[in-house]
Amino acid sequence: MQINPGAAEFPHRQIADQLKARVRRGDWAPGERLPSIPAIAEMFGVAKQTVQRAVDQLRVEGVLITKPGSGTYVRGTRRRLNRLSRGRYGGFRGYHTDLAARYRQQLVGVGRAPAPPEVADAFGVPDGTELLVRRHLVRTEESPVEVGASWFLPADTAGTSLERAEAFGRPLYQEAEEAIGRRYVTATDTISARQPSREEAETLQIRPDTPVLHLLHVAYDGARKPIEVAQATWPGPMTTLTEEYRVPGPTPEPDPDPGLVLG
Repeated sequence: MQINPGAAEFPHRQIADQLKARVRRGDWAPGERLPSIPAIAEMFGVAKQTVQRAVDQLRVEGVLITKPGSGTYVRGTRRRLNRLSRGRYGGFRGYHTDLAARYRQQLVGVGRAPAPPEVADAFGVPDGTELLVRRHLVRTEESPVEVGASWFLPADTAGTSLERAEAFGRPLYQEAEEAIGRRYVTATDTISARQPSREEAETLQIRPDTPVLHLLHVAYDGARKPIEVAQATWPGPMTTLTEEYRVPGPTPEPDPDPGLVLG
């Protein structure tokens, strides 16, 4: 392994590319520990700081994971989280069994809290308005992969099951439809990338400089009035969001008017 001092690419990027190539080639298997930073620096004949920058880059990309006091490891298989919100409704307005088999959702809190700006905007209320929120954490067998919250107007949920700190044996939207008496008809999903809050980084077990993907899901009734505003945040490097859809075919040309003379 070596770098080209005359190349336009920075040395740490050259090292990152070579380490990534070795991972893809199978030289280091998922879960295997890499040589120490000083050992890699000696291999390339560079300073330890240069190798650290390369490792940091691959960690943010989701190729490597650093365990404090233990070392740097090849991250396990990249998780394909098909968790765009339409998946929560399933193909026939039922529980998405594929998600249920791979993920475990844990209710971590129910109560009133000040609405963050994006939630307040979706409901059309002032920032900081107290709303009902149901917070959850989604895990695989290995680690937490999502922190989320579902927000409701207290006027819609007063005295209903949605205020109870208990999990339901069915999807939340079905419970909300019955409790509130309005049906989910349309929804919008807005996905953005950003840095995590300190709490998100701690809960998701990622470094504070690891980017996250954030989803804002707004579900409406038939009158276009919001019923629920949901948030979900995932570790960016280990998350892919995939949606499969049909591509419409070409529209047939209309037959010319038989009474129209062309030419």
